[in-house]
Amino acid sequence: MTAAEATPEIDLNKADRAFLGHPKGLGYLAFVEGCERFSYYSMQTLLVLYMVKYLLLPQNIGNVAGLQALQNGWYGGLQGQPLASAIFGDYTALVYLTPILGGIIADRWLGRRATLILGGAVMALGHFLMAFEGAFLFALLSLVVGVGLFKGNIASQVGELYGPNDSRRAMAFQIFYIAIQVSVIAAPLVSGTLGEEAGWHYGFGCAGVVMVAGLLLYIYAKPWLPAESRSSSRAKSPADKLQRADAPRLLVLLVLIPILALALMVNQEIFNAYLVWADEKFQLTFFGHTVPTSWMITLDATASFTLLVAVTASWKWYANRTGREPDELGKMIIGSAFSVAGALCLVAAAATQGTGKIGLFWPVMFHILNSIGFAHTLPVSLALFTKVAPKALTGTVVGLYYLAFFACNKIVGTVGGWYSTMDTVQFWLLHVGAAAIGLVAFAVLKLTLGRVLAD
Repeated sequence: MTAAEATPEIDLNKADRAFLGHPKGLGYLAFVEGCERFSYYSMQTLLVLYMVKYLLLPQNIGNVAGLQALQNGWYGGLQGQPLASAIFGDYTALVYLTPILGGIIADRWLGRRATLILGGAVMALGHFLMAFEGAFLFALLSLVVGVGLFKGNIASQVGELYGPNDSRRAMAFQIFYIAIQVSVIAAPLVSGTLGEEAGWHYGFGCAGVVMVAGLLLYIYAKPWLPAESRSSSRAKSPADKLQRADAPRLLVLLVLIPILALALMVNQEIFNAYLVWADEKFQLTFFGHTVPTSWMITLDATASFTLLVAVTASWKWYANRTGREPDELGKMIIGSAFSVAGALCLVAAAATQGTGKIGLFWPVMFHILNSIGFAHTLPVSLALFTKVAPKALTGTVVGLYYLAFFACNKIVGTVGGWYSTMDTVQFWLLHVGAAAIGLVAFAVLKLTLGRVLAD
């Protein structure tokens, strides 16, 4: 991901505390990002269920323009749930690649604001195209392109609202992150419920309406946002900035990418085969009413947000009390251990099912333990990449970091397709194994190359 070398010349008004003690622009950016994340997670929550329960049924798949050709070609004749998993894997993998292109387009041609507006419009188009089953593939393509244009160009504006010595900067990103988490929690409750109970197209349409609202809000907020800026000088290539001493650290980061892809597999499977399993086997009927399966995503998002706050506070308390805490690799080892424990809960749920439905004890335990693992792995691994990266290559290294998510989602798309033909206990044991590989690999790296990262 590229970044402009010039510092934006904007009028920083330190007296602007109109939004919770922060500049008014932060409030607009937080709500706009919340709308975008609401629309994105609405789509991700409904996508696999929509394909498995409706779109890919024999009587419906022929209505989708180009899908049968893609099915017989790229997907090698896959059908039903395996095909849905493969499509999901490609879609979610690509949304981690296109932001790199979006950053290049913003930096070199259109500028950040125009690129972001274009991305929001293309995303909204994608959501509305989901209302027409024949346009399904065009809808996915629009969403992949739209996310790429939008995602990489909004967070950078948050930091530009503050001067270099403004102590409010860190809290600003926390507020921005809270807006994202609230949207992730709300999306399954609103769009998920509409999609499963009122009709799939209502859920996708709701996501589109919210995206349009966010886009209009962003356009309205222009007077309170940082001024547009692009570098007037030719950006150097990564090779021009690389020093000999940087090579060992970059090599360790490259080794970490496939390890992270495996370690995160059980977490990324939640939107794929896990939802199909929950829809088929979980006891989701309470007092005669069956709640939408998509509410399991709200449960996961709530647990993730709550436990991320709790884990952060716990380590802060521990550091204040003892004067030390584990380094990044140490925390990632702890996170992988919790991921293993969480995946074992899914094994236990499958092994003890019997002839009835699966109660929610083991799934809830999975979400709790996996969320603790998430808190120790995702934000910590990003912090490690930005810490170890040479200052002149931070943007490039962050782009490399997201390759782990590209690889992980591609793996999940393939492995998730085995759910319908594989014994369920063995299926989740496979995910236990992936998390265990991550645990062992992180430990080996810490013992053998931890000093390289520390130096």
